[in-house]
Amino acid sequence: MPVSWEEGDPPSEISPWQPKGATTRRLKSRRLQTPGLGDAHNWKVNFVACQLFAFGVAIWFRTYLNAGHAHATVRHAFATIIGIYLAVFCFGWYSFITALSYLTLCQVNRVYIFNYGILATDFSGPLMIVTQKITTLAFQLHDELISCFFRKRPTLLEYLSYHLNFMSILAGPCSSFQDYISFIEGRHIQSKLKDVNLKEKGYVQDPSPNKAVLHKMCICLVSLVVFLTISKAFPVAYIVDDTFIKESSFLTRLGYLYIATMASKPKYYFAWTLADAVNNAAGYGFSGVDEKGNFRWDLINNLNIWNIETATSFKMYIDNWNIQTAAWLKRVCYDRAPKYRTALTFLLSALWHGVYPGYYFTFITAIPVMLASRAVRNNFRQYFMTSKMHKFGYDILTWIVTQLAISYTCAPFFLLAVEPTIKLYKYVFKFMLCKTMKRTTKRCSGRGAVGKMDESGCSIHNRLWRRESG
Repeated sequence: MPVSWEEGDPPSEISPWQPKGATTRRLKSRRLQTPGLGDAHNWKVNFVACQLFAFGVAIWFRTYLNAGHAHATVRHAFATIIGIYLAVFCFGWYSFITALSYLTLCQVNRVYIFNYGILATDFSGPLMIVTQKITTLAFQLHDELISCFFRKRPTLLEYLSYHLNFMSILAGPCSSFQDYISFIEGRHIQSKLKDVNLKEKGYVQDPSPNKAVLHKMCICLVSLVVFLTISKAFPVAYIVDDTFIKESSFLTRLGYLYIATMASKPKYYFAWTLADAVNNAAGYGFSGVDEKGNFRWDLINNLNIWNIETATSFKMYIDNWNIQTAAWLKRVCYDRAPKYRTALTFLLSALWHGVYPGYYFTFITAIPVMLASRAVRNNFRQYFMTSKMHKFGYDILTWIVTQLAISYTCAPFFLLAVEPTIKLYKYVFKFMLCKTMKRTTKRCSGRGAVGKMDESGCSIHNRLWRRESG
């Protein structure tokens, strides 16, 4: 489901999303860079250096690992390992493209060969998490080198443990490599407590996660019961059933879609809260102490159910949904894209989720919905802040609009295929969308948010897109 940020949020102080290469290659590039020549020259230097290194290794390989001294398996393994090292040395940040491309190929294999239309529990879920972790670590090492704050290269055991640990292998979430290593080495909680005055000096006993774990397991139980009872009674696919469309009114269809999409959320509440509880039970996820002195275990929390269900804006909703994936998208895409950051982030999110057409309908639709929501909020919200009554009315209205916008945007995510999605747009949202766009454009045209309507009636998107890119 969609993830995004306000364009006004400043990106992190890191380098743009450009192919900077691996850590060792960056160090050598700095040393070997010739004045007046750019990155193209550095690529040539790296190529020559790698070839010279390969030449020396080839001599050693022929002398000490020839067929008379080493088994064929050893020779295959050695050649492969050195080849991978040279590829990583030369191509650096392409580990992001490699990981995402492999994930995409596996998604295509799963969807179009084995289980089209079936949201099966298979390898693709863990692979999505591993893709996040690989790219997170790659960019983290890259950014540390650029900022001259490079700590150390992870060992193989640390690397494998971070990606394949039993706590997050099935459902995540993706977390910081440094946080995970601190947890394994026993520094995770003490580092969070050292700046907190607990009226004790020196070492403080680690707080127990039992209360947080019990609370989250109760949420899991409730979510599971709600999902098993309500979701079966209100399947999303029924919204495009021919009989239902023929016999129901527009408001009935709209109300049913809202209930059906709400009934689909508890399964995510269950899976993500259970994953968080597993990490907490192992002692991972401590984030500090709140204002009341209570210990917090939400470092790797993936959602805030109350904020989701009471969201009064599109941004507020998605800021509290799949939080760790949102953080990953921000780190690897939003903070690095030179322009069109919101659009590129949504598109990357769609690609990461898989290859079902419904995913792309959802995330592409979310782009203009986010921009239109931002424009309306910036132009009208101040008029309702004059009194508590006006603000209360505004909150109620925006809550209703937000929930309907989420239902409209995310319905294709559950329908998956093109045909039911087009039918949904045709029979449920065509009238409402056209009226909403015309009214929004007419009201905003005199306030500088959008221009006049063009022939297609969609100039609001064009104007906001130009603002986004600027």
